[in-house]
Amino acid sequence: MRYKQFYGLKLSEIGIGTYLGASDDNTDFLYEETILAGINKGITVIDTAINYRKMRSEQVIGKVLKKLDRKEVVLSTKGGYITPPPKTEKDPTQWFKEELVEKGIVQISDITETGNILTTKYISWSFERSLKNLNTDYIDIYFLHNPEDQLTKFSKDIFYNKLEEVFLFLEKKVNEGKLKFYGLATWNGFRVDRNHTQFLDLVEIFRIAEKAGGNNHHFRFIQLPYNLAMLEGFLLKNQLIDGEKLSTFEAAEKLGIYTYISAPLMQGRLLRPVSEEVIHRFKVKKTSHVPLQFVRSTPGVGTVLIGMSKKEHLLENLEIEEVPPLSSEEINQIISSKG
Repeated sequence: MRYKQFYGLKLSEIGIGTYLGASDDNTDFLYEETILAGINKGITVIDTAINYRKMRSEQVIGKVLKKLDRKEVVLSTKGGYITPPPKTEKDPTQWFKEELVEKGIVQISDITETGNILTTKYISWSFERSLKNLNTDYIDIYFLHNPEDQLTKFSKDIFYNKLEEVFLFLEKKVNEGKLKFYGLATWNGFRVDRNHTQFLDLVEIFRIAEKAGGNNHHFRFIQLPYNLAMLEGFLLKNQLIDGEKLSTFEAAEKLGIYTYISAPLMQGRLLRPVSEEVIHRFKVKKTSHVPLQFVRSTPGVGTVLIGMSKKEHLLENLEIEEVPPLSSEEINQIISSKG
């Protein structure tokens, strides 16, 4: 397994994502088996979110952590979407009303059409619930989940004010020893032009983090999709630093921000037959390794998160570690040929 050192964290280049799968006991069992096998194979990065599988993904990880040295795992989770707990006798609407609205944790006006919330009260509730679900005293990286959804309802100024308030809260969690770093887990925000409604300006957000936490702030991670069909993180020059147009990957590197990559296989849609010529060009032995080889080899990519709920998929994906990555020149040639 290849590792990257970042602010004292030992990050495996392949991480386990826990988004996919039914909210049932059998999927819980499969995830538990897969995560344990992955850690035994050298994986350190596990990524989840409070709303993945109605909190069950967090709870499975919490079960796994009881069997491990907590320090072996770099654990990230996310908050920002409404989700009821898996075991509640209340109707979800009733639960939401009684547990969040009537207790003053959420106001209806806070919620976007997609169910996204970015307020200190709600993120505080989500953070503490995640700690409980995960059976841990601290979270390594806490991501705000698709915060660009806020920009479909609120102005940029309101959005940035909300972001600063939440960053202040997260810096407080760092000072309490409950958190190491925080970041933004996005879908559209870093993959669109600067004039797009949901565009996220990484430099502006970095300045907000400096305002919230000073020069030693803990906003050090972003997450975005990147794959053979979604190249914007590497190609689109939508970030601006000192007048220079940069891609999100380039800007993140300049600012000292680590990248987590989601959807490297587009939930399996990129796993299709290819010619022997393509396999040879990517220097792999299996078709399934072509998209992984491309993503892991791209300059600026930190850790590649793969949704894996089955042990056999994990073991097959990890065979990529036996193959050297492509060079940056080879990646550029592949991208140029796609154009």
